[in-house]
Amino acid sequence: MLASHGLRRRAVLVGAAQAALWCGPAHAAVPVLRVLAWPGYADPDWVQAFEARHGVQVEVTIVGSDEVLRAKLADSRGPGYDVVAANTVELAALLARDELAPLTLADLPQVARQLPRFRGPIEGIVRNGKTYAVPYTYSEMGLVYDRQQFSAPPQSLSVLWDPRWRGKVLAFDGATHAFSLAALEQGQLPFRIAQDQLAPLARHLVRLRRNLLSLYSLPEESVDLFRRHRVAVMHANYGQQQLKLLRDAGFNVGYVVPREGALAWLDCWAVLRRSAQQALAAQWVNHMLHPSVSLELTRRQGLANTLEEPAALDSESLLGPIVWLQPVEDEAQRTRLWQRIVAGDRPERF
Repeated sequence: MLASHGLRRRAVLVGAAQAALWCGPAHAAVPVLRVLAWPGYADPDWVQAFEARHGVQVEVTIVGSDEVLRAKLADSRGPGYDVVAANTVELAALLARDELAPLTLADLPQVARQLPRFRGPIEGIVRNGKTYAVPYTYSEMGLVYDRQQFSAPPQSLSVLWDPRWRGKVLAFDGATHAFSLAALEQGQLPFRIAQDQLAPLARHLVRLRRNLLSLYSLPEESVDLFRRHRVAVMHANYGQQQLKLLRDAGFNVGYVVPREGALAWLDCWAVLRRSAQQALAAQWVNHMLHPSVSLELTRRQGLANTLEEPAALDSESLLGPIVWLQPVEDEAQRTRLWQRIVAGDRPERF
């Protein structure tokens, strides 16, 4: 009995070993696509649909800040990523280091569904006629205004400086965006400010500070300021996210991209040059542009997609261009000047 039991046990072990040998290579052959993305960008059902269609496994790593995204990409001990969702500023830095693979747009038929402005050359993701990323979602920083105080939508960024609205204006507390905003309002390049223009723009921002009710940092903070004060107009750093929050809170507000344009972040999908599965990664990009994903992104997350105009941006409210963020000439210098502006320095001190 014991000998028979031992033989049976050995047979089971041999069979299991053979099964492992037979199944192991097949299992190992299943490609694994590693995706680095933001919350809400790659929901499980979208991932499962891609896995079923292509017979692969997808591992999604979620990040919550640009700093974390950079660290993940730079970690040589990590698994290595095939495809990443990042804004054009981050992508421009990756492209400068030759870390992105060029995309063949003919292999991405869903690109043809995108609005025309997303199919043209975009700074930071196109180089020497080659495209290195495809737009996915964005938010522009338009103007939110109180319809009870404005008989017509404000046309220009200059409304933020208009003494008529002194004490009723909100702006975002951010050095980089503040100088870009002031340069845009003055008709200058917002991301490459000449050295001799920084002081005049600093003085212009002092005038803006004096016209403000307050600076805000978080979208919820701006809603609270609207609630406690009779705010007339706000530069909406969070764009239509703030618009939705205010409307949900019962405010009768409108939204407009003024004639000078609106600064905007644009998140795109890009394939990493070091990826060993660039063709599969490109198929992921194409999958994420399909209406079943892109339109659902808007419904679930409230984020704009690249296939249709947001409801708030009809022809009457889209008065100027959307100006995608780019790296600036000297972020540290902007920060130093902005700290002085916020602290109360007088114009003549700049």
